[in-house]
Amino acid sequence: MDVNASDPCSNYTEAWLWLSSLQPAYLGLISIVGMVGNGLVLCVFFLQRKPCTVADIYLANLAAADLVMLSCLPFWAVTIAQGYQWEFGEVLCKLVNVAISANYICSVLFLMLVSLDRYLALVKPMNPSRLRRAAWAKRICLGIWILGFLLNLPILLFRTVKYAEDPGVYACILSYPQPNWRVHHNIAKNVLGFVIPVLVVGYSTYHIVAALKSGRPIRLPGLRAERKATNLVLAVLAVFLICWAPHQVMCFLDTLDYFDLTPACLWGHVLDICIQLSSYLAYSNSAINPFLFVIVGKHFRRKAKEVFGKTLNPWSKDITYLTVSFTSVKRLNETHRISLGKLETFGLKQTVT
Repeated sequence: MDVNASDPCSNYTEAWLWLSSLQPAYLGLISIVGMVGNGLVLCVFFLQRKPCTVADIYLANLAAADLVMLSCLPFWAVTIAQGYQWEFGEVLCKLVNVAISANYICSVLFLMLVSLDRYLALVKPMNPSRLRRAAWAKRICLGIWILGFLLNLPILLFRTVKYAEDPGVYACILSYPQPNWRVHHNIAKNVLGFVIPVLVVGYSTYHIVAALKSGRPIRLPGLRAERKATNLVLAVLAVFLICWAPHQVMCFLDTLDYFDLTPACLWGHVLDICIQLSSYLAYSNSAINPFLFVIVGKHFRRKAKEVFGKTLNPWSKDITYLTVSFTSVKRLNETHRISLGKLETFGLKQTVT
């Protein structure tokens, strides 16, 4: 394909082809890592003996949201590898993208709830709150799942498989009935998927750090546990901002582009590529979450050892029982021999007397 070097948009096709060549491998990698990590997290929460705490409920729902989204990414990895030819039918075109977008919002809101729960546990430990009750936590999680689905009803209605002339394939595209629908979708994603969570997480983090530095008594096992909790919240906020901020900025710029407030040809092409890159950076947050929130936590590692220790070594209980039984029998025999010896000695003394 001949390209005019003097055309300011001439490098767009080459850049897009380069990006498309990297996307399938990247999507496959984060899908595998994320599904394994979030799957292990869910196994620990479901198989643990003790009832789930409020934090466990939020983290389990976060892992479930990340797992659902990551399990849908391989469909797009295959599609991109085939030049954006969608081979999975219109039903899956709708369902896969609804699942990605819905969990895209749900995972962020569950992340926000984790930070809020940390705030209530560390800053206001003596003030009872319904948000720290397991029953209310489950209701809130159910409400977030419903909200995530309702916000993505337009995707369910308007995602379809159509022939795209530019790549010359039948692609799974989002065909809005009106152009301004794109603006409304971007605004909802900016507000619910970034602005509100950042404000809540930032507020929670600020007050947690302030409470720890003020020297006020906080009912925690020790200073080390307090520092770990603070570091975890700060790490959550940092990784969240790194993964999500670029995508939210690109969505905002895409809204400006709709109103023709940005440069023309070249800017539009660069914006398209940046939106793709930022989207996959945001997806990677779902693969990082299990390691960041749970697996690095001492409390979770103890749960994981209990759960997987019994799963990987199912005979441990029987071996322990046999060992205890053998030891008990041995001690009983020794006690019996000692008793017989005492009786014999006692009888001998009586005879001598």
